[in-house]
Amino acid sequence: MIGQDNIEIIKKEVREFFEKMNFLVEIESPSQKENTVFVNLKTEEPKILIGEGGQTLMEIQHLLRVILRKKISEPFFLDLDISDYKKKKIEYLKELARNTADEVSLTKKEKILQPMPAYERRIVHLELSERTDVLTESEGEGPDRKIIIKPRA
Repeated sequence: MIGQDNIEIIKKEVREFFEKMNFLVEIESPSQKENTVFVNLKTEEPKILIGEGGQTLMEIQHLLRVILRKKISEPFFLDLDISDYKKKKIEYLKELARNTADEVSLTKKEKILQPMPAYERRIVHLELSERTDVLTESEGEGPDRKIIIKPRA
């Protein structure tokens, strides 16, 4: 667990980061689980900060991690979310995985999902890992890597 003093530093630095970018954000009380600090922001312009497919959000999270690691000596991981974008995206991916798996199980025909980043593929693989009627595998390289859901023989 990261100390309360460091949580306050994180809040202060995140607030200052967005102020310098001229974005008005409301920081919900950060929560933590083990060494991960979860910070969710509310703003009137979430689309600009999230970007296409969450790319801008990931880049902002990376920048904040670099800034914070210079100020905090404790090891930690920062998980930044804006207007619960990641939370909603995870629920969407889990539902997509379940629905596609149900379809594959019924039709006995494999389905190929759209290419997605590694962390999104991981969510799908984990969601379907307990199922005995389908199996998943990733195929392709780089940004074209996608998941194939197949009926289990």
